[in-house]
Amino acid sequence: MKRVAVIGGGPAGIVTLKYLLEAQRSFGAEEVEVRLYEYMHNVGGTFLTRRYEDAELVSSKQLTTFSDFRAKEAGDFLKAVQYAQYLEDYVTHFNLWPHINLLTRVVEVRKRPGGGHTISYQRVKDQRHGGLERDADGDVQEWDCDAVAVCSGLHVLPNMPNVPGLERVPEVLHSSQFKARSQFGKDKTVVVVGTGETGADVAHLAITSPTKRVVLCHREGFHIAPKRNPGPVLLPCLGRKLNPNEPGIPIDVSRTNLFDTTYVHPILRNSFVLWEYYHWYISSLLWVSAGSHWGMDQWVGEMPPERHHPARIFFNKTAMKICPYISGPYKAKYQKNWLYRIRKALMQTPIPEGNGRVIDLAPWPKAINEDGSMTITNNGRPEYERLKDDVIKPDIMVFATGYAQSFPFFKAQGEDKTSEYPVPDQADVRNIWKRDEPTVGFIGFLRPGLGAIPPLAEMQAQLWVYNLLAGDPLSSKLRPEDEPHYRLQPLGNARIHYGVDHESYVYQLAMDMGSAPGVTDLPRILLGTTIYGGGGTFASLRTWFRIPIVWALGANFVTKFRLQGPWALDSAKDMMASKEFWETITRRPYFFGHIVVNLLPLLIFGPMSFAVWCYATVMGVFAFLFGMDNGSGASSSGARLSALTLMAATVLSAAYLFQDAISGQDGLGFSGLGTGVGDAWRGVRAAVPSIGVAGPRR
Repeated sequence: MKRVAVIGGGPAGIVTLKYLLEAQRSFGAEEVEVRLYEYMHNVGGTFLTRRYEDAELVSSKQLTTFSDFRAKEAGDFLKAVQYAQYLEDYVTHFNLWPHINLLTRVVEVRKRPGGGHTISYQRVKDQRHGGLERDADGDVQEWDCDAVAVCSGLHVLPNMPNVPGLERVPEVLHSSQFKARSQFGKDKTVVVVGTGETGADVAHLAITSPTKRVVLCHREGFHIAPKRNPGPVLLPCLGRKLNPNEPGIPIDVSRTNLFDTTYVHPILRNSFVLWEYYHWYISSLLWVSAGSHWGMDQWVGEMPPERHHPARIFFNKTAMKICPYISGPYKAKYQKNWLYRIRKALMQTPIPEGNGRVIDLAPWPKAINEDGSMTITNNGRPEYERLKDDVIKPDIMVFATGYAQSFPFFKAQGEDKTSEYPVPDQADVRNIWKRDEPTVGFIGFLRPGLGAIPPLAEMQAQLWVYNLLAGDPLSSKLRPEDEPHYRLQPLGNARIHYGVDHESYVYQLAMDMGSAPGVTDLPRILLGTTIYGGGGTFASLRTWFRIPIVWALGANFVTKFRLQGPWALDSAKDMMASKEFWETITRRPYFFGHIVVNLLPLLIFGPMSFAVWCYATVMGVFAFLFGMDNGSGASSSGARLSALTLMAATVLSAAYLFQDAISGQDGLGFSGLGTGVGDAWRGVRAAVPSIGVAGPRR
């Protein structure tokens, strides 16, 4: 029996615990004893301890909740308190409580001489109403285990930037200490430092409180994104009105993935072409919707051009609520532009209304002077010119400046005072584990540019647990060259370097496990069979109709990757055909949803991937027909014979481009053609391994 320790009881920790306990039933792994250690009095992590008044998740319910336990009777976006309750209900539903040790601090993790790990832990007092600082209560105990899942999260140590003279401000808080509007008091000047999602939330709470003045400081700009697809009304000049009863589909489930992640040639996948398309698409949609390409109705605080790109930014979907308060002083001059007036006559988008007050957007604070006034940095932007002569004297400063990761249980060892354990930055296998240390997994340490961390953590847990317990480790099969395409590409001076594209990352992990269904998998799935055998009944007509559409046009929900693979779930078909997922398609607006979001990417990416596939195939054939060295060691005649076979296979398989690939790693194979073509293709790939003709991502 294997023993596994899980450190942390947030979303990543409890979903990892659940998959460890489920492995034996799912793919016949040996029985596992699991212990989860959580420092707080309940599960939930940051959603338990660091939520504040009116806090709402910025990612949708459809994307964020776990694949096998959906949130019932809730809107598109859960309140933080609702999500914390959901996590508690998840633990109860799957009977995880017996494996969870609450109010337990992990003191140290160290390696055992003969292999494995020793966890030193200590019970702590429950001083729920006395803050986070608490005295340890109890002796240090130890537990030996075979593997450790580190799920302590990204939000650990509050990050407080150095501002000279900060002690002169009457009250200084980190956002982790902020809980409610009442902390602002009355008729006070509130300065919020940081324009991330929490900073925008705090600024909104301040401007809707009886404060005297609210100032929001940014360092290098930000990008205001809508939480929902804006769905502009066409031709409002003809009397067409906005429908107040149509809230719009959450933007994080608006992406069509058929030719974006499912069937895309590796050359195209690894290029910057897809990013450039989305850069053009997002900028165009923003301008059409609200007149500014910097952000949704954003007229100030834009990012510098070199950073303003979807491959380099984290979309701030909370900031939409503050845009009418920060844009007011700057928007008027743009509204006089003739092009803006024409656009407004042709398009109208629902924009939040303010209460007549203004949030003063300011550059980063430089210092607090002796009289308590704040000096701001000269960034050469309009907001500096507007405020440079103002006296800003904060009564309260709230620093929404993020967190630093911390792993105090990995103690420094030896003369060089380094830990014998890796940290997330060193996890070189899908950003989950280090290749030479697969028994230590880091779950939940990536951040999507647009998406949610919990589904990323769920997919990471699936892959790590499968690699750990399946008996046939995947590490040697997971190619490093399949990783760069899902990573964001921040500039060198960026603070965060662990960003990923949500849709590409979860699809890559699904491919690694054989969990990503292809078009030829759908009939088998709909007939009720699974990849691991077993019978079934015909799916209902609704399931037959809905699943292929949601599979092709919907987001990469984790539930999609429970239709097959080692973690296949019988109820996944019903979930995929449910109203919850179906409405992510039907609620899309006609023009800006079905045409712009669905049809346009299909018409662009599909032919583009096909063209690249044909080009790579032909170039590879010519390379070997004319005896060019491929570095494989194959003889010239053998290479030519293989190339001729390749040509035949190419002709036969071209009509079946969208059929299921034999393997997610071997290149392009087609099970629908029978074994002949598939075997021919595999033979060619074995004979000429360096030929650059890998097919659609499967």
